[in-house]
Amino acid sequence: MKEPRISYVDPATITDPAMLEELDRCRREGTPRPESQAVRAHVPATFWSFADTWRTVFKEGVADHSIKELCRVYVSRSVKCEYCGNQRSEQARAQGLAEAQYDDLLNFETSARLSEPEKAALAYAEAITWRLDTDDAFWERLYRHFSEPELVELGCFIALTMGQQSWLRLLNIDHHEVLPGTAAAMAPGFGTPQALAASKASPEYWARRTAT
Repeated sequence: MKEPRISYVDPATITDPAMLEELDRCRREGTPRPESQAVRAHVPATFWSFADTWRTVFKEGVADHSIKELCRVYVSRSVKCEYCGNQRSEQARAQGLAEAQYDDLLNFETSARLSEPEKAALAYAEAITWRLDTDDAFWERLYRHFSEPELVELGCFIALTMGQQSWLRLLNIDHHEVLPGTAAAMAPGFGTPQALAASKASPEYWARRTAT
């Protein structure tokens, strides 16, 4: 196991009951799981800024949660944040989001599994992530499927998760390292330390590094 580039704050050293409850919620529900919040816990204001924004913009809000979840993992696949990309939203699972839909993210335009609103949102995520130029047709497509409040929330969420994932991918953090013992919000094949290691060693692993 690689050492994190920024250490985890040991939950046993935290005296704020609200922070401990939030970390336990991460353990129970995931997205985010405890490790990333244990890094943010070095600065309680940062911990709460992220937790509160994530709750109101990702888990709650005006736009469909499953669409936001697809955009989140599109960003993971694009920036190769393994920590984020190996998580799944339990809320989106309960809403019926299927694992096969994640498989189509990087080729979303040709997918038979993704709806037209999902494809439009992913085009929005693509433009933000890769800094693509947009035209009238791009925005007309978005307005066919989303209201202005939804476009604001989606844009802010995609920008938030892109920034966070671009940072987290540098930190060498991984699952089952803080408050271990649950598979909450883990992608199939990543629910235990042993399964995670085996999945990462597979030649089919989505973030497999090629030899140089």
